[in-house]
Amino acid sequence: MVIKKEHILLLLLLLCCVLLFSCTSTDKKIDKHSNKNVEQENKNNKDEEELLEKGYNLPVSGSEKTEAENSCKEVMELVSDLYKNADKGTSLNIVIKSKVIRQMVKLLGNAGYQARCNEAYSNMENYKKFERFLKKSISGQKGSCIVYDVHTDGGIGRRKYIYNGKEMYVLAASASWDNNNKPVVTYISSSRIKNWRYSEKGWFCYEVCVPEYPEVSEMVDGSFLVRVKPINSKKRKYSKKYVFGLGYQGNNLLCSDWNASHIKDLDFNGMYEYLYKIKYKKKFNPEKYPDGIPKEEFEKLVMEYIPVTAGSIQKYAVFNKKKQAYLWTGLGCFNYAPSSFATSIPEVTDTRKNKDGTITLTVDAVCETVLCNEAVITHELTIKLSDNGSFTYIGNKILHNGIKEIPSYQYRINKNYKII
Repeated sequence: MVIKKEHILLLLLLLCCVLLFSCTSTDKKIDKHSNKNVEQENKNNKDEEELLEKGYNLPVSGSEKTEAENSCKEVMELVSDLYKNADKGTSLNIVIKSKVIRQMVKLLGNAGYQARCNEAYSNMENYKKFERFLKKSISGQKGSCIVYDVHTDGGIGRRKYIYNGKEMYVLAASASWDNNNKPVVTYISSSRIKNWRYSEKGWFCYEVCVPEYPEVSEMVDGSFLVRVKPINSKKRKYSKKYVFGLGYQGNNLLCSDWNASHIKDLDFNGMYEYLYKIKYKKKFNPEKYPDGIPKEEFEKLVMEYIPVTAGSIQKYAVFNKKKQAYLWTGLGCFNYAPSSFATSIPEVTDTRKNKDGTITLTVDAVCETVLCNEAVITHELTIKLSDNGSFTYIGNKILHNGIKEIPSYQYRINKNYKII
């Protein structure tokens, strides 16, 4: 069979068309695949930008995660003997005694770590290194520093603060003990700190980025308040003895202006349980008084701590003359509206001896939650000491018009309460 020249040319032309179509189709597939890669990359970049903008649940590199896990376990090994020998009680939620927690903090401090706990008026071990980091960050210098927290259950928290010259971040990790007394890292997270400051009084106040509405229906508090500069032993002693037991919740001894000549606005019914705990070192048990607190018992305790007569107490407190008893009720949804200020801890920052023998304590209301303020209000509490170690509250004065900055006090029992 003889193939004509025209047929050969036709076959070559057909082959070229097939090859051309094949190449075009392949190019289209490559372009389509390439476009998908570009789109995915753009999507990933956009997601990462949004994540960085939100500032929480930031990606943690493998090396950072490994470093945090190893550090937590190393630190926990140092305090393992104290934890194993500690009294853990029988509750599922372990709470170790404060004395053991302080021993753990001290042990870590002796090993060179910046360590602390959340006990009121506690100091940070090796605080100067962390303070230098903060001051360098204020001046714009890059750096990082790690602080360890000993939790009430004996676990360890690790916070690595990182300043990159523009923004500050915190890489937080936490570790606890398993049933075999072995350390287990429970979580690791990274967040951007949206605002921060280091106060003259030595408090590191900061707020991390957290989910906000409408992403969450309830407010998430990202506020933290860390004592850096230590409180001295005298101020700690005064704080614990004279003001810690009162606080700013359920009574208004520290959050109102009053003195011996102006006591009608004090909440006598509310203050009783706090004075009871200060005197007897145990909680007041209301079940013993279903019909109210007997007149003599109530008045004797109040008059020991407040310069007031029995007649004035009956006049200004809610008193049942028929039963000769003072009413008492616990805090609840009908007589107490929760506020961030109420969670504040009173701290003595200065003392002054007066000519009449009394002592005036300058007190700051330190609030970690939401307000994140080491001095929501500052007030002066005057006390009179006795030779036998007892004391009396003489008066309180809120400085700098601070009373306008806090919620109005809500009385435990309305003074217009009618007794049938």
